[in-house]
Amino acid sequence: MNAVEALRREVAALPRDWHGAGTVGPAALEALQRHASTSGPISHSVETGTGKTTLVLSHLSPDHLVFTQDDTDGGDSLVRVRSSPLLAAARVRFVIGPTQRTLLHHEFEASLDLALLDGPHAYPFPDLEYWAVYPHIRPGGLLAVDDLQIRTIANLFAVLKVDAMWELLEVVEDMAFFRRTTAPAVDPFGEGWWTQGYNHRRARGHLPPAARAGYLARRASQRLVGRWAR
Repeated sequence: MNAVEALRREVAALPRDWHGAGTVGPAALEALQRHASTSGPISHSVETGTGKTTLVLSHLSPDHLVFTQDDTDGGDSLVRVRSSPLLAAARVRFVIGPTQRTLLHHEFEASLDLALLDGPHAYPFPDLEYWAVYPHIRPGGLLAVDDLQIRTIANLFAVLKVDAMWELLEVVEDMAFFRRTTAPAVDPFGEGWWTQGYNHRRARGHLPPAARAGYLARRASQRLVGRWAR
């Protein structure tokens, strides 16, 4: 058993009510460590929300950036994490405040090897967090999305699991793990809804004229590849 695995087991052994904002279970923590260890070197990572995952990620990433609210007397996740002897504090930076402000205005200086989204869950805030983060995740990097049992998060999951940018690795407890593919990223300031897998079923009859030929060519190529693969 290596040092990170031993640390992760210590974190998993903390009680479920270690803080009042809801904690990740042992199986999801194990999957987080496992996928982080197989997604290539972790140099830069980001997380929204904070808790047991922060303790584990502080030992997996030398530069872990956490966007979270100060929930003192309203969950106490931040104070619990910061005061824990299991936190590798020198490797973590906290940005305090609503992610609707802090994350959307943050300028990332390096590509991200790992991102975990577990911030505000009301619509459209999970989508805003995804929009702010996805362009910075490198090919081969890891994206984890927690709390799939909440419908707004399940909606985001439904889009991501059929998007060419992402390979769904697995779902553990209520956390989904994706690997970034080499597919081009959707322009965060553009359009291109017809290129996304979630929209393919309805795209053909509603395409802008300039995009119709390219869309039909891509669909024909996909069908041809599918025939050869059978």
